[in-house]
Amino acid sequence: MMKKTIFAALTLAAAGPALAQSEQTTQNGDITEKVEYTDDKYKVETNHFWDNWFITVGAGPQMMFGDHDKQVGFGKRISPSLDIAVGKWFTPGVGMRLMYNGLSLRGATRWGAAHSTGEQVPDWGEGMYYSKFKYYNVRADVMFNLSNLFCGYKEKRIWNSSFYAGVGYMRTWEAPTAGNITLSAGWLNSFRLCDALDANIDLRASMVDDAIDGEIGQSKFDGLLGATVGLTYKFKRRGWDRSKTVTRYDNAAINDMRAQLNKLTEENERLQKAIAEGNQKAAEVAVRKVASGSLIVFAMGQSELSNEARVNLGMLAEVIKSSGSNTVYTITGYSDAGTGSKKRNEQLSKERAQAVFDCLTKEFGVSASQLRMDYKGGVDNMFYDDPRLSRAVITRGE
Repeated sequence: MMKKTIFAALTLAAAGPALAQSEQTTQNGDITEKVEYTDDKYKVETNHFWDNWFITVGAGPQMMFGDHDKQVGFGKRISPSLDIAVGKWFTPGVGMRLMYNGLSLRGATRWGAAHSTGEQVPDWGEGMYYSKFKYYNVRADVMFNLSNLFCGYKEKRIWNSSFYAGVGYMRTWEAPTAGNITLSAGWLNSFRLCDALDANIDLRASMVDDAIDGEIGQSKFDGLLGATVGLTYKFKRRGWDRSKTVTRYDNAAINDMRAQLNKLTEENERLQKAIAEGNQKAAEVAVRKVASGSLIVFAMGQSELSNEARVNLGMLAEVIKSSGSNTVYTITGYSDAGTGSKKRNEQLSKERAQAVFDCLTKEFGVSASQLRMDYKGGVDNMFYDDPRLSRAVITRGE
């Protein structure tokens, strides 16, 4: 039993510097910070509210579908359209924009009742005139970037395909004026020119009440079909960072454990002597007193164990299993009182203690009878006036 105890202690002492070195990315006093970025293209860091805003300007042809489509040739129904939009991408796959589009629409009117140009439509007899009127349509669109949703986020992707749907309000500028709710859907194709600029092709269809053109026919709705070409400028900060895991370690706590292990080495001679004299009971008591402490630090708001924490717990498990069945270790979870609510801190400290308990028993085979779990909720700074060292689990032997 003593050989196993000494071997576990020496292994932990030898591994300590190697672990600290592999974890180090930046050093701030006794704290070592390691940042690991995920390769999962579907996971990104959440951005701030003022990130990923954009403005779009575009123009192109459009066509209205009204009551006299058969009487007016295709070319006579085409009119120009102007798009101006401001929007934001909340995630790589979901965004929203507020858009103005308008200028004028062309068609035909019976007996010059609405928006007549005074020019008669040929071959349809007296009373059928061309019509033209100015309008605007203001709407809000919900946008879904299909490329990012189905293929994962890629910052420098050349072509992004997006579907959108929206609701708005359309009104004519000229008498007889009319206004009503519009429903729209479309397909937006964006082509990357540089980090800040995209070229766009926007294809969309809209539906509005039949009375918008000043005439009421047999159908309940008029329709608009349009295609615009434009540019989108993306304001800074643009794009998303890969999701990352930040792990922080307190070197002072590791040094304290090394000091305890050094004491264990010094005590080894006395233990061997006690065993030689047949004083097994005294030796077991000494082992329980020496192998009695560990500190596992967690990231803010997290209760998941890092791989480095599991390495330390694996070494601690060897010490526990070698210390005799009468030794009981208390696993106590803590949280930083300066962050989060009291209820959340209690739950978080409990989850952290449970994570260490589960790792020792399920992953490293420590008997549950040698462990006792406790949690303290949010506490004030326990070590070196550093709140990060209070986001932890402390294990002590009794």
